[in-house]
Amino acid sequence: MSDSVELRSSPGRGVGVFALQKFRASETVIVGVIEQRLLRNSSHASQIGLNSFVLHNRLVRLVNHSCEPNCGIKVNNTGAHDYVAMRDIDVGEEILFDYAMRNYKVEHFPKQCLCGSSTCRRHITGWIGLPAEKKREYRRFAAPYLLDLERSDCGGSTTESSVSTAVFERELDASAN
Repeated sequence: MSDSVELRSSPGRGVGVFALQKFRASETVIVGVIEQRLLRNSSHASQIGLNSFVLHNRLVRLVNHSCEPNCGIKVNNTGAHDYVAMRDIDVGEEILFDYAMRNYKVEHFPKQCLCGSSTCRRHITGWIGLPAEKKREYRRFAAPYLLDLERSDCGGSTTESSVSTAVFERELDASAN
């Protein structure tokens, strides 16, 4: 367990991850570590490519969803997802991210969102279901493959992030063998 966050009860959510220190915007809150590559999606899987899923370390798996998150994701040098503060986070505040920041579609959660934020979309969606203005807001905090999919849907070309994602996937494949 990290000295900067801890697991504790989260009203209406079961357990959650909470800050034990103040975090400034853009600071890494939780470092992701990939524990295993998965053959298919599951409720705690992280999507790293259109058809690629991994299981991250326990803290990453237990960060709850919000339509008004305080964290986004950044891909680290191992291909895992780190949680990065989108704004300042106070001591005692629950660490939250929007599942749409890493999942193209959300399949394993109830369709009805119960996050309770003032900007709740009322439905837990993946990237594909986000309004355009939310995608723009999340651009710096979303999985690179999602941005690549959006570019390719718009006739865009291969970008550095798609190359980076492909490299991470090859490295993960190599380490699994």
